[in-house]
Amino acid sequence: MNYRGQTLKKYLDDLAAKIPAPGGGSASALNAALGASLVSMVINFTIGKPKYAKYEKRLKELLEKSEKLRDAFLRLVDLDIVAYENKNLRDALDVPFMVCRLCHETIKLCPELITKGNINLISDVAVAAVLLESAFQSAYFNVEINLKSSGNKKLGKSMRKELLTKKKDIRKIRFNTEVKVSKIIGA
Repeated sequence: MNYRGQTLKKYLDDLAAKIPAPGGGSASALNAALGASLVSMVINFTIGKPKYAKYEKRLKELLEKSEKLRDAFLRLVDLDIVAYENKNLRDALDVPFMVCRLCHETIKLCPELITKGNINLISDVAVAAVLLESAFQSAYFNVEINLKSSGNKKLGKSMRKELLTKKKDIRKIRFNTEVKVSKIIGA
């Protein structure tokens, strides 16, 4: 099934159904796509505003990055399903691992948007950070279960080392984003 061209309702109906896929891995990628979409939305509502003109060039660069990441997450929604359906353990491991890596890349866009993004959408920056951390953690669980099934201890050690470093960084960025946004909105 190619969900990229389907309705959100179709995806959610299938996710809820008694069928093996889509499942948690695909849902993690979709959650990450939501976070990346919010990053793009904030940028799109900022570009062209005179108040933010001095950031225009940088915002366009950030938008290009967020859109590429959003597209990658959408591809991973379907690739996770394909890996599961084909019983390809290596792909089933690589897809959520890639979701984790890309969540890390995407959340790194959030701090800049606190100061360079449209202030009227500042809460959406925090929502994006929360979604991306959640997507990372969700995909991390899928990496772990697939590592357990693979029995490859060397690969597991390498992946865990990378992901634990990224996990700490993501938590820090999400926390700092929440604190800064809360101060701005008075929460």
